[in-house]
Amino acid sequence: MSKPSVHFFRHREALKLCKLLLLLGGLLTPVISHADVRLPHVFGNHMVLQQEKPLTIWGWATPGETVTVKLDQVTQTANANAKGEWKVVLPAMKAAGPYTLVASGSSTVTLDDVMIGEVWLCSGQSNMQLDIASANNGKAEVAQANHPSLRLLVVERRWTPEPQRDLSGTWKVSSPETLSAGGFSAAAYFFGRELNDKLGVAVGLIEADWGGTRIEPWTPPAGFAAVPALQQESENVQQGIPTSPLHQARLSQTLDQYAQWEKAARQALTAESAVPPVPVYPDELRPPHELQQATTLYNGMIHPLAPFAFHGAIWYQGESNVGEGRLYAEHMKALVNGWRTLWGQGDFPFFFVQIAPYKYEGKQEREAELWEAQAIAADTIPNAGMAVINDVGNLGNIHPTDKQTVGHRLALLALGKTYGQKDLVYSGPTFKSMTVADDRLRVTFDHAGGGLASRDGKPLNWFEILDAHEGGFVKAEARIEGDSVVLTAPAVKHPVAMRFAWSGLAEPNLMNAAGLPTGAFRAGERPKSVWSGLNVPEMKDYQLVYDLDLTRLGAAFKYNVDDHWKIQKPFDRIAYLLELEDTHQNTQAIYVSMDAFTADAARIGVPVFGSGAFFQQNVTNLNVYSNVKDIVTGTGLTGGNIEFWPNNYGGGNSAQVPNASSETLDFGDQIFDPADGYGSMQVHNHEARQTLFAINHWREGSRADIGIGNQPTGSPDWTFAKNADSYRTMRLRVLVRGR
Repeated sequence: MSKPSVHFFRHREALKLCKLLLLLGGLLTPVISHADVRLPHVFGNHMVLQQEKPLTIWGWATPGETVTVKLDQVTQTANANAKGEWKVVLPAMKAAGPYTLVASGSSTVTLDDVMIGEVWLCSGQSNMQLDIASANNGKAEVAQANHPSLRLLVVERRWTPEPQRDLSGTWKVSSPETLSAGGFSAAAYFFGRELNDKLGVAVGLIEADWGGTRIEPWTPPAGFAAVPALQQESENVQQGIPTSPLHQARLSQTLDQYAQWEKAARQALTAESAVPPVPVYPDELRPPHELQQATTLYNGMIHPLAPFAFHGAIWYQGESNVGEGRLYAEHMKALVNGWRTLWGQGDFPFFFVQIAPYKYEGKQEREAELWEAQAIAADTIPNAGMAVINDVGNLGNIHPTDKQTVGHRLALLALGKTYGQKDLVYSGPTFKSMTVADDRLRVTFDHAGGGLASRDGKPLNWFEILDAHEGGFVKAEARIEGDSVVLTAPAVKHPVAMRFAWSGLAEPNLMNAAGLPTGAFRAGERPKSVWSGLNVPEMKDYQLVYDLDLTRLGAAFKYNVDDHWKIQKPFDRIAYLLELEDTHQNTQAIYVSMDAFTADAARIGVPVFGSGAFFQQNVTNLNVYSNVKDIVTGTGLTGGNIEFWPNNYGGGNSAQVPNASSETLDFGDQIFDPADGYGSMQVHNHEARQTLFAINHWREGSRADIGIGNQPTGSPDWTFAKNADSYRTMRLRVLVRGR
């Protein structure tokens, strides 16, 4: 390698000279020049300011300049700081108008037709964004939209890496002309129109939404930090903020790595040897750089609105978060806490829409879990409320067009909970309690609203109950008795739990006399002992060795209970109990016991590399109990064999297992290297041509292979199923019987 040429040094010196000239130029140029008085775009002609709250007015001017703000007969002054920022707070005013707002200094800003009334922030994704013309009877609604005291502001859709101070948008008076020209959120419009009519004051609506977005981009950093369940997400956000200690610590570590690299590179330059690769700049230190990343829409569309005073917020979002289940309730808490922290005006009302039923591909039960999360949010977030719309959805359209009902139910929540209107039913029936009496369940409701009823006059639907011993929910007969519903099913003799509308396809008919529907919910618990309900008399004679929550599987999982070291006396039998619960809350379970195939309790668990477990052999006196259809059950069965190893394996029947295929991965396979490979934990009944249960590829965690019975398609022994994430609950217990 040649040494650097003289041109290299000249280039470096030239760069230093350029930097010096730029620095001197910056020192000679004034930092801030004269600036006109300016207000952010959330202020404008035709706007509505919130009644009965202090009104913060802010903007920019020349540093040190005195700015005077006048609204009606009220005047306040402020001096712009060194950054040119100024702010005044006007006293609370009653609903009235129109007024003129004037901000004056070296120049003057005049805003006309300003009303004092009720202001609401309206946010979410595409169902909030869907405009009036696209709703039911859209053309007629637009043609009748002449409401002079209903004012509308659409925030321009924009995501940014850092919080912004201003936005783009213009206040408009509701009219056929303005709505034809630009459109506005249908759900928000129908909500605001009803408030305008019922309250008799001006209403201002600020629409800030973006179709297809998750909840995380709308959430401020402070929101994530306030929710313990989102600690990791909060840390991820903090690492992208240059002022945060986490960012600075990680950046310092990175700079040390660069310094070490530079030292090594210079040594390589001198030694004329290869330079080591440059360390990669950590992606987590970058600010948000994609739309769906946390805080991006908060930065660009919500932060610029504060501290503009409003009364409350409505929210219609969740479709893009279907699949995360109860975690969505934590995200809702983060969103609301974050916004409330930003505005600093207490626990302002926050009302939202429970998303409508829809044919989500493969996610029907996950939508029910999201509904549950939304209900939890409504119950646990102070001053919140939820509008249920499972009776006005469209299973074939993720954007149901009956936004009139959506807006009306949001308005009912505001009128009843915020504005205190009496004798107003604003909620459908909600679960209160459940009691068990013999072979029936009684479910009692709050918000019966004059009595429970069937929306279509038909028997109540979408109720299911669970038997303590059988496992699996079954359809229930439901009968209204006062403010309760009594549930029974011929096949359920010992009911312990129930659920309602537990499918994304559910359009249930239970409502109250006011016509408001009931949202999805569930209640009760199965016994905490053997929750599958298998009746296995011999289990009382066995001792637990291992207990493993299979959701903990991974490259280095740990047992929930590991008592193999307590097994000091000989044992003559080994048993395995595998219990699975799918997203429907249906349970599958199997209990298999056999004569001991080893005397070492350390080798009877999952055969991870290092355990010394390696068994491909027949087992005798197989006892099988299961609630899975087609599993051959019984005691003293003679066709048992096990395949326990950490290795890779193939379809060759090297052990000559009777009835096994030499090509298909089933109950007779051939072992290959590496020794620490795919991994198999399988118990079979080769006489019945059945895999009794399989746990394979455990290092993959949620993508492990787990199943009871033969896999319906693919390899009978579940190899390559990658299906562990299809179960809500998975539990393996390993037991022994002492001699």
